Amino acid sequence: MLKDLSGQNPVTSRAKYTIRSFGIKRNEEIGCHVSVRGDKAEELLKLGLKVKDNELKASCFSNGGNFGFGINEHIDLGIKYDPNTGIYGMDFYACLGRRGNRVSRRKMRRTHVGNFQKVSKAEAQKWFTEKLSGLLV
Repeated sequence: MLKDLSGQNPVTSRAKYTIRSFGIKRNEEIGCHVSVRGDKAEELLKLGLKVKDNELKASCFSNGGNFGFGINEHIDLGIKYDPNTGIYGMDFYACLGRRGNRVSRRKMRRTHVGNFQKVSKAEAQKWFTEKLSGLLV
């Protein structure tokens, strides 16, 4: 399902611990995720926001300029229902950053990024309303 949406192979997530009450064993595959960047990421965000009527709460935005939301049924995205897989929900996360942010994440010569270089919550909300034509509730 994620391969059809993104055009990339998803990576599976494994459980770190055994949780008997949930029936999860250690190293069991419990989910999958895919990282999408650029125009394809904006296209997927618009598709997911269409399910949410282009509205997000202000609490969906973090202080670091990231935001996320979830949908309950993947068939709302326009994917045809398959009885073998059932119905799954999914989460969308967008991590916004400016050029030059790599210096805080690279392995060698790592250094801090100044506050002017970081994306604030207000800037992320402004980008959301302008670029994705969304509404803040």
